[in-house]
This record gives sequence, C-alpha cells and structure tokens, in this order.
Amino acid sequence: MRKFCDKILELAGAESSGNSRGGLWAPVVVTVAAPLGRHGVCVVLSSCVQLRKVVFGCFGANASALEKEIGPEQFPVNEHYFGLVNFGNTCYCNSVLQALYFCRPFREKVLAYKSQPRKKESLLTCLADLFHSIATQKKKVGVIPPKKFITRLRKENELFDNYMQQDAHEFLNYLLNTIADILQEERKQEKQNGRLPNGNIDSENNNSTPDPTWVHEIFQGTLTNETRCLTCETISSKDEDFLDLSVDVEQNTSITHCLRGFSNTETLCSEYKYYCEECRSKQEAHKRMKVKKLPMILALHLKRFKYMDQLHRYTKLSYRVVFPLELRLFNTSGDATNPDRMYDLVAVVVHCGSGPNRGHYIAIVKSHDFWLLFDDDIVEKIDAQAIEEFYGLTSDISKNSESGYILFYQSRD
Repeated sequence: MRKFCDKILELAGAESSGNSRGGLWAPVVVTVAAPLGRHGVCVVLSSCVQLRKVVFGCFGANASALEKEIGPEQFPVNEHYFGLVNFGNTCYCNSVLQALYFCRPFREKVLAYKSQPRKKESLLTCLADLFHSIATQKKKVGVIPPKKFITRLRKENELFDNYMQQDAHEFLNYLLNTIADILQEERKQEKQNGRLPNGNIDSENNNSTPDPTWVHEIFQGTLTNETRCLTCETISSKDEDFLDLSVDVEQNTSITHCLRGFSNTETLCSEYKYYCEECRSKQEAHKRMKVKKLPMILALHLKRFKYMDQLHRYTKLSYRVVFPLELRLFNTSGDATNPDRMYDLVAVVVHCGSGPNRGHYIAIVKSHDFWLLFDDDIVEKIDAQAIEEFYGLTSDISKNSESGYILFYQSRD
C-alpha cells in the first residue's frame, strides 16, 4: 500500500507541474488523517488508464497472474501474449503492432517473410524480427522491448523521430504502405536479376502498375466514385484502392450507420456543378462513393479529430459509436461477388484522452475465444462486454474518453 500511495503522489505531482505523460487525468489530492501518515490521500481520477498502470505496477498483476487467469486448459497452443515496452510516447506504435499481430493473416505473412533468405535491414525485417521474437518465446506471457523496430522507424521517418505523441492511424497507414513498397521493390529486383534463356531481362509488367503484394491481398479494397449527370443520365465512374477506410462519426450512432453515411448520395449544383463530357457543359449531378470490392481485413478509421475554427485547433469527438463484434455489410457495399459479407471484430486501437496531440493508445484484441487488453507492457484479460466501455461518450462535449479509433474486422470467408 505504501508503494501504491507513493506512486499516486508522484504522478499527482507530475500532473500539477505539467509533466505527466499524456495528461490523461487531473488528480485532486487531499491529505487526511490516517494510520498511513503522509500516505493518507484521496485521489479522484478522470480516466482509468493511469490507475490501471499504477495498480498493475504496484500490486504485482504480472505475467504469471495473466497465465493463471487464462488457465492451462484454455491457454491456446503456440500462442504468446507479450506486452511492449514504451520508449517515450510510443504507445501509438505499440497499440497498432499488437492489433496487427492478432490479425492472423498478416502475422502469418510476416513470419513467413522472416523465414526467407536474409535481406538488408528495413522496417519490414525489423517487424519480422519482432513478431518472430514474440512467437518463439519459451514463456507464454511477458514483456518485449521493440527497440530495434522503433530505432528503424525513427531513422526512416522524421515524423516519428521524437518523443511526442503521434497519431496511430498515420502510423498504420505509413507502416502498411512502406511494407508494400519494400515487397514491390524486392520483387522488381528479383525480376531484373532473373534472365530469360535468350539473355534478355524479364521485363514483364516493367512499365505497368506493380503487382499486388500480400499487404494488398489482406487489406486492400476498392472504392468506386460514381457521378450521374441529371441531364443526360450518363454515369461516369472512377475506381480507387484503399488499405483502410476513414469514416465520419456522429453522436449516438453505429459503425454501420457511419458506413452508410460514407456512401450517401451528394448533389452537385450551383458553383459545384459537374462537367459532363456527353453534354459538353457543366450540369447538376449526383455523386456517390461506394465500396466496390471488400478486403479480407477491413480496417476502419473513425475520424474522431476535427479542426474547430473557433478554437483554432483540433479537438476530439468523443461521440458514442457502437461497433459490434459481428459486422454484416448489408446495403453498405456494392461488392458484386459478396454483397452480404460477414466480418468479425479482431482488434481495436483505442484512443484515451481529449485531443490528438495528447493522450494514450491501447489495443484490444481477440485471441481465439477471449479478449485481451494491451496497454504497453501491461496485458490483461477482459470480458467481451467490457468492449462497450470503448464506444465513446453520450455527451457532445469533448472530454477525456477511451474510445475506439481504429477497428479491424476480418472476413469469415
């Protein structure tokens, strides 16, 4: 108890001086007469994230406790649950890496890449080393420092080369695109090194769009932007590939509603009229975006950060957005091959706090038949019902909240 109270006082002092990481909670400390002497305190927390860290750190809710809670009979064969050390506001990175690790198709491809002949160091080789280190641990649970990966990340992109809080979605987007670029470049080099019998360099697809990689096979879907002229009824369409979908959020709604809003029809009129090639003039038109092809894993980014003109800064939309464990994309997609596709929620990156440049990120993942919460180096088992706590707040006022930010849904087929 003495250690616990000392830690509370330490964090309270840090908060009052403005040095508390993320500024997630503003404790009110009142000294009271108690047998603990100077340790008699009353602390009011506005978020449970720091409390979780304090309690777990001081009362020894360690790896062995998690292993006991899961139980030897329920613990999946060849599965490992390892927290990641935070190297100074790298929770944005840790949470995304945990989510991706439990996207099984992605994990399997990364581990398969690790088994290939050694290549020069890249962000992908560092990720493969990290995933391999987790997957081959002798212990079932524990903590691993992703130092090599973080060092490489900071070396490759100056955006992440600091100790400031970064955006988890920006990191996810950068990571997936970087891995895809690495794979395409390696394939290009292999083709250039592979000579045909006549001595010519294999130039297949040399001047065309690069072949899709396993990143595209897992995460890539296709959007279709349709515009219909209201005068001649001619429809023009343009396809656009995506690795994740960013959707607007509204108060007290669901992710299905957000997806339907994403594909709502917009009327182009007045100064926004559409230039119709058939009419050879600007005409009123209907514009609609729809999902033409659904991916194996659908990554949904909830646009919770909005620029407020009156505040001259971005603020967080802590709106309550329900995201179900099972998602059927009925009437939200134009996928002709499987318009009624069923998805299962496998991971959630959660933003905790009140703004984009401050706060904390954690990850919730599904492993086999149960759910786990990864908070940097802390791992705990949670009930499926507890996921409702991360939908957001019913109040319109922007305040501290723990709310789903990136959702990962995996297709059943």
